[in-house]
Amino acid sequence: MSEVTVAIRYAKALIDLAAEQNSVEAVKDDMVLFYKTVRTSPELGAVLANPIVSHSKKIAILAQVFGTRVSKVSLAMFNIMVNKGRGEILYATAHEFIALYDIKNNITYAKVVSAAPLSEANRQQMEADVQKAIGGTIKLNAQVDPSLIGGFVLTVGDRQIDTSVSTSLRKIKKDFATIATK
Repeated sequence: MSEVTVAIRYAKALIDLAAEQNSVEAVKDDMVLFYKTVRTSPELGAVLANPIVSHSKKIAILAQVFGTRVSKVSLAMFNIMVNKGRGEILYATAHEFIALYDIKNNITYAKVVSAAPLSEANRQQMEADVQKAIGGTIKLNAQVDPSLIGGFVLTVGDRQIDTSVSTSLRKIKKDFATIATK
């Protein structure tokens, strides 16, 4: 069974348990903390994935790093997964938990890349427009890429809207090239 499939199963079990315990928000915060910690500390991920490191050592490390910072539900899940030899998929499980949480709460992530920084008014307008188009809550990540010259590229899921000047110039150049070859 693939790592992602197993991680999804653990994430579903964890979100169900958290719902029973009325601690979904706390567990979500724990999973975000764990995910960010492992992403910024690949050594921790390597230790959790290393089959030579004993389960008790992994549990002790997790307790030391997260013991006072996460809920009992999350810490218990960490311990169960490590004891079952699934320490290497804790990171993937945290990622899948966050994804399930977002789906259940109708949260969509969007990214906008613009030639210049967006004003707060432009950012709010873009969030409102995307939210109106797809519904739910939108979390917009804004980035700047001066090579766009002007305009923006908005990505929501697998959809992309490109109004950049650089893309328009490339299209015009391509059109001229096809006209010139005829």
